[in-house]
Amino acid sequence: MTGLALYAIAAALIAYFGVNAYTGKYGLNARQELDQEIVLLTTELARLKAERVAAEQRVSLLRSDRVDPDMLDERARYQLDYVHSRDLVRKIGQN
Repeated sequence: MTGLALYAIAAALIAYFGVNAYTGKYGLNARQELDQEIVLLTTELARLKAERVAAEQRVSLLRSDRVDPDMLDERARYQLDYVHSRDLVRKIGQN
C-alpha cells in the first residue's frame, strides 16, 4: 500500500507541475500572450516614434535661428484667430 501511495503522490505532483507548465503564470499560454503583447507594443512604439519625428520637424521649423515664414504665419493665424483680407473664408452653419 505504501508503494502505491508513493506512486499516486508522484503522479499527482507530476500532473500538478505539468498543468502549471502549460497554464501557469509563466507557462506556455502566458508566453503566447506575452508574445502577442510584445507585437502590439512594438507597433505602438513605431507609431509613436513616427509621431515624435513629425513633431520634431514641426518644432524645428519654429526655431528662432531659422524660422519658416509659412509655419510662423500658420501658427500666428491659428492662435490669434487672424484672417488676412485676401483669404477666402468659408463659414459652416450649425444644424
